[in-house]
Amino acid sequence: MKLPVRLRKPSRATVRTMAMDQLYYLVGCVCYAAAVNLFALPNQIAQSGVSGVAIIVHYLLNTPIGVTNLVLNIPLVVLAWVFLGWRFVSKTLWVTVELSLFLDLEALLLPASFLHTEDRLLVALFCGTLAGFGLAMIMARGASSGGTDIIGWLVRRRWPHISLGRVILAADAAVVIGAAVVFRDLNSAMYACIVMFISTRLIDAILYGMGNGKMFYIFCEQPQQLAAVIIAQLGRGVTVLPAKGAFTGREKEILLCVVRKGEATRLRRLVKSHDPRSFLIIAEAQEILGYGFQDLGS
Repeated sequence: MKLPVRLRKPSRATVRTMAMDQLYYLVGCVCYAAAVNLFALPNQIAQSGVSGVAIIVHYLLNTPIGVTNLVLNIPLVVLAWVFLGWRFVSKTLWVTVELSLFLDLEALLLPASFLHTEDRLLVALFCGTLAGFGLAMIMARGASSGGTDIIGWLVRRRWPHISLGRVILAADAAVVIGAAVVFRDLNSAMYACIVMFISTRLIDAILYGMGNGKMFYIFCEQPQQLAAVIIAQLGRGVTVLPAKGAFTGREKEILLCVVRKGEATRLRRLVKSHDPRSFLIIAEAQEILGYGFQDLGS
């Protein structure tokens, strides 16, 4: 006779992580739903993704946007569960349900004509900002709002050579064009492009931009001495990389140092004062995590 399996009590770290996930999801869903109900819907500006399809269906049949969004996502979630696994789906399913709930809840609390305005450009700017912030909060904790993200991953599984970004962009473009046809308003598609541009830029800024810095590859005659100067005056770590010149065959050492953008000018001056004949390669560091920079997070 098999003994019943005892469930392990989750650790404090696990509970803290789950609570932080939910906080991010809550803020993200509230903001994205507000972008739809306050800005996109009253001014007939198409949203991308499945929520955009839900707006089109709402416009044609007057169905609740949240319920429609959930119904449209169910087949995609099932396919993702089968082909991509439950780990990919679990968080996305939870966020999809939560987002659908807030889409309808806020629609009841916020009058449809609350922010109807003739200045649709201003509406598109605010809509893109609010939607981008909401999606960034969701993505920051490893989830997505479903829809075209799932389509992109499913297509990538079948045709790995196709870019994920291109698939999502193509799906979003099809939704926006469809909305322009339904609304009989070409301007709607143009404003939707503004919304998409702002939201994607804001997502990148929030997810990757906060840790932006500069990465220096330094070629000089006395790398060890320069490394000591950088550590002493900037307080930044330096990695010494062995190298060999292809033309001269000479063994040398390259210094690798990552700094914040505000420290880049100072580092350049240090290198120049140490060895005016130094050779520098300066690259963008998209995201810097760890000691001395942004926390690694959970």
